Amino acid sequence: MAKKYAIIDIETTGGLAKRDKITEIAIVVSDGKQIIDQYDTLVNPGISIPYNITRITGITNDMVVDAPKFYEVAKKVVEMTEDTVFVAHNVSFDYSFIQKAFSSLGYSFSKRRLCTVRMSRKAFPGLKSYSLGNLIKHFDIPVKDRHRALEDAVATTKIFHRILEQKPADIKERQLIAKSVALSRLPEGITLDYINSLPTEAGVYYMSDESNEIVYIGKSINIQKRIKQHFSKVDSKTDKMIQRVRSIHYELTGSELAALIKEAVEIKQLKPEINKALRRSDYPYGVYIVESEDSYHKFKSAKITSAIENSYEIISRNSSARSAKSFIKRYTDAFGLCKQINGVEKDTGGACFDYTLQKCLGACIQLEAPESYNERVYEAAEMTNVFLEPNFIIVDHGRSEDEKAVFLIEEGVFQGYGYISSEDVFHGIEEIKEAIQFIKTDKQITSIVRNQLSTNPNLNIIKF
Repeated sequence: MAKKYAIIDIETTGGLAKRDKITEIAIVVSDGKQIIDQYDTLVNPGISIPYNITRITGITNDMVVDAPKFYEVAKKVVEMTEDTVFVAHNVSFDYSFIQKAFSSLGYSFSKRRLCTVRMSRKAFPGLKSYSLGNLIKHFDIPVKDRHRALEDAVATTKIFHRILEQKPADIKERQLIAKSVALSRLPEGITLDYINSLPTEAGVYYMSDESNEIVYIGKSINIQKRIKQHFSKVDSKTDKMIQRVRSIHYELTGSELAALIKEAVEIKQLKPEINKALRRSDYPYGVYIVESEDSYHKFKSAKITSAIENSYEIISRNSSARSAKSFIKRYTDAFGLCKQINGVEKDTGGACFDYTLQKCLGACIQLEAPESYNERVYEAAEMTNVFLEPNFIIVDHGRSEDEKAVFLIEEGVFQGYGYISSEDVFHGIEEIKEAIQFIKTDKQITSIVRNQLSTNPNLNIIKF
């Protein structure tokens, strides 16, 4: 059967598939040389079209009020795209909206995809811009109404045909289609269609073996993309997955923070074989507490071995020796501990430099009793579980548009997280607390939350 392509363009109420809706869709079916079918329709998005979008597309609220809703055109979309490769200019945008629209109806939408932006860069090198508007101008393609779905879809089709003409027939299919999804090998029982049906949202995914035992747990803000990355690599980790994995399932979290926490908790509980083998290689250095000959306890960093892991509580896992030493210095300074004892400074056999600055109480020269000093060592270790602010709620994206993920920090300690309706977030702290699923926190989870607070400024904080 000859290869068919569905060249698709949509107009929307905005740029975020999770929030915005489709207002117009056009599908042009091509055999790679000529157009063989086409379809277009306005779509009632069920929400108001912002003025700035109307200004760009010309599509008004009055124009879509009597238009069909997406569920009324979904069957036609399926029929038009059956046995085709999904093609679009900036394909991830159009594909994500259509996939989300089907997902909201309880159905999956999965197609192999080609992006005419990427293809144009390879086929026509040297252009200043590869936007659709610039390519239309460059190739002098007649377009009556830019930013309307059918006109843009037809223009994209003409550009697509030009791209295919640039490639010799004997390598066209292999280079443009077979490599459109760069997956090297797949485990037995896992198909490309199944991977393409995975969600492009945040969550935790589970890889199981033929006995349905979970051998790997991972998290991502885009599950489908992350799974593709796993099987696109050539390394020992990928080899293990291909040998062991026979099924993949997932749980959406909406929030990246929730995915990070859920992954950490479940890896500890389930101890998946591949995660266990990788953990030490990802964070090979650890910080733990040992007792010196003179009874003063101290922080020590080293490459983690089975003997160390079985004998000591690891306070901090680090990606490098430098990172582990930086951790020790930070907590040594914060709690007035001795830099000589903790190995931050070379042991001179006398008082450390901080003692002369009255920052060290003299444990280095036995002026501070071991009992008093060690109490502060363990207080410092315990404080790695504590936040600077004593009581606050973090509010993040939920698993749907009308839901929020909420995270509770109380008395300076992370308590747990849960989900609540967007409206109930404003009904008070007690209402939020009822939604919290309490979990046993540890230093890793505290570190995860701290990192998200420092790197994600969009998190909403409610203090109480």
